[in-house]
Amino acid sequence: STDLTSTVGYDSIIQHLNDGRKNCKEFEDFLKERAIIEEKYGKELINLSKKKPCGQTELNTLKRSLDVFKQQIDNVGQGHIQLAQTLREEAKKMEDFREKQKLHRKKIELIMEAIHKNRNAQYKKTMEVKQTCCCFLPLPLGMHPGTPPPSLSRFWQLFMKLAQTKSALEDSDRSYQQSVTTLEKVREEWQKEHIKACEFFETQECERISYVRNALWLHVNQLSLGCVQNDEKYEEIRKSLEMCSIEKDVDFFVNLRKTGSLAPAPVVYENYYNTQRNVTPARSPLPVPISR
Repeated sequence: STDLTSTVGYDSIIQHLNDGRKNCKEFEDFLKERAIIEEKYGKELINLSKKKPCGQTELNTLKRSLDVFKQQIDNVGQGHIQLAQTLREEAKKMEDFREKQKLHRKKIELIMEAIHKNRNAQYKKTMEVKQTCCCFLPLPLGMHPGTPPPSLSRFWQLFMKLAQTKSALEDSDRSYQQSVTTLEKVREEWQKEHIKACEFFETQECERISYVRNALWLHVNQLSLGCVQNDEKYEEIRKSLEMCSIEKDVDFFVNLRKTGSLAPAPVVYENYYNTQRNVTPARSPLPVPISR
């Protein structure tokens, strides 16, 4: 700003840096929340694989496939829990980076605060001295053109007063010049420190953008790695299913539950009625009744 005492540009930079710090905190909180979700999801998967029955009475190859399935789901759950821990570690790194930048920046802000205070005080003092030096001082009474000449004693009084006024003006002028010189030194020092502060803030902002960019990249890579690892676990399930044989499982069940190798003999009709009619008892005093 062209106004020497203005801090509008500096304030704008500080506001931007504070916004950047806030954005880092938001991403940090995002990672923490994602970690909570991943951990909860992982624990739920583990509980599901351990507590929920899944094909308990299956036999042979399909049973092995289901066992592999449950084990890999458990492993996927463990992977999500590990990812949650990784995300918490990344959030902690982001927090450390954010606090480190804050501490370093605080030192520069304290320097700039002090130099702004000194600059403004010197500027105010210089303007006060200037006002004193440049104010309108009327000529003593009797010294204005057209006024009657004063008496000799009055003349000497006016002369002495004029001399005192002149001396005071000279002192004020010297004080004004000294204040201007001092103010210029303060201005040069402030400008030098302001440039150094801006360069430092720019370096911090570049570091912040680079750090956040790399953190996002790493986060996406971690998620991709998790997907790859999960797919590897799911591939184990697919491999196990490829080994699942319908014929083997059927044969296995038959061999496990078989009751014999021979089928029951055919049931043959036996005519008990006719056979019994044609047979005459040797000694039968009474006829034998035949139930129908």
